[in-house]
Amino acid sequence: MNQFLLTVYPWAKALHVIAVISWMAGLLYLPRLFVYHAERAPAGTETSEIFKVMERKLYAIMTIGAVVTVIFGLWLLFAYWWPVTAGWLHAKLVLVVALIAYHLYCAKLVKQFKLQQNVHCGVFYRWFNEFPALILIAVVLLAVLRPA
Repeated sequence: MNQFLLTVYPWAKALHVIAVISWMAGLLYLPRLFVYHAERAPAGTETSEIFKVMERKLYAIMTIGAVVTVIFGLWLLFAYWWPVTAGWLHAKLVLVVALIAYHLYCAKLVKQFKLQQNVHCGVFYRWFNEFPALILIAVVLLAVLRPA
């Protein structure tokens, strides 16, 4: 089985990168929608309803990207890096778990907007939007440079 995993490694890696790009696009854009929703769309307005649809659909698409990212990431992990001994990989996996937690928190925020229970202002969401970008930079640096 491991030989099969290694044989299709380039395809798995390519699909993993494509899924990561899709997921990250959503993680970077959804909080931007939250900014505009909080600042420019009072609850109960038609604009607010449009933002709710956009947020829900974007969350669904980025969830697909997250699931595919994790599936192919695990494939690569088991095919190539098992047993996991590299420190940089441990750090990368911790950061990926942080992104998953961020993703799940975004679900909570989507639900709050849906129920008209948003408690944050646009400034909060502007700062909130920076977190996945910082994690992305760290993950890419770890994956490419592979420090000891």
